[in-house]
Amino acid sequence: MKYVITGGAGHTSKPIVLSLLQAGQQVTVIGRNASHLEELFENGAKVAIGSVEDLDFLKKTFAGADAVYTLIPPNLGVKDWKESIHQIGKNYAEAIRANNVKYVVNLSSLGGHMAEGAGPVSGLHRAEEVLNVLTDVNILHLRPGYFYENLYGNLGMIKNSNIIGSNYGPDLNMVLSAPLDIAAVAAEELLLLNFKGHTVRHIASDERPAKEIAKILGHAIGKPDLPWVEFTDEQSTTGMIQAGLPLEIAKNYTEMGSALRSGKMSEEYWKHHPDSLGKTKLEDFAKSFASAYNAN
Repeated sequence: MKYVITGGAGHTSKPIVLSLLQAGQQVTVIGRNASHLEELFENGAKVAIGSVEDLDFLKKTFAGADAVYTLIPPNLGVKDWKESIHQIGKNYAEAIRANNVKYVVNLSSLGGHMAEGAGPVSGLHRAEEVLNVLTDVNILHLRPGYFYENLYGNLGMIKNSNIIGSNYGPDLNMVLSAPLDIAAVAAEELLLLNFKGHTVRHIASDERPAKEIAKILGHAIGKPDLPWVEFTDEQSTTGMIQAGLPLEIAKNYTEMGSALRSGKMSEEYWKHHPDSLGKTKLEDFAKSFASAYNAN
């Protein structure tokens, strides 16, 4: 089988590529920087250097593929984040259609059912929808929970203010996901290729109240009383701008936090709860978090 994997040597893409290669498959990996893909090349992957924003490049690279793994890389320099995500989804759909690719595993997100009101995740909803317009293509949308790695964004707040928080409260039960657990699911689905039609699979590694996240991360860094603080939407946006994020990105993240706070973003997850959770628990991630905290 011939696979094309987008995302370069990213947190989910790299282990997917290695799993497929180990299974004896032909794999092309798309990335912007050849030096970042050296390990994958040395392990037998073909490398395609280019941008997923370049439709002609995608059409050429998807040629001959039996299945593709699509993800939309973050771009924090855009004027309309949701529309930027949507446009890359359109590019994927056109390249898939042009090459008659039959299987697609698409990385979306918890809350991917929300057409509006979920920040960048509503952009991912638009990308799902444009892919779902394709006929005679089997598409599986993966909707993982909140990436553990997103918690690194709180390092400065903890160091400077001895708090952690967001615009949702300490009792919110967070759905958390580790990239390696997402990659394991994606690789499994790509190797089996037994999904049909247009379907969704929710993924999570752990489920913890925000206050417990604060407690476990705090304990790992020697601050066992670290509190989770709920901010207003205005405070959240202002804080992110002060931390250096562009207004468009800060507004979208605040909107996503509001969707989490309301429960709308995770409602489909709880309705269609996965049969099992991934291997990587919050305590496992806390060790990496502590290393990053101590190195800063």
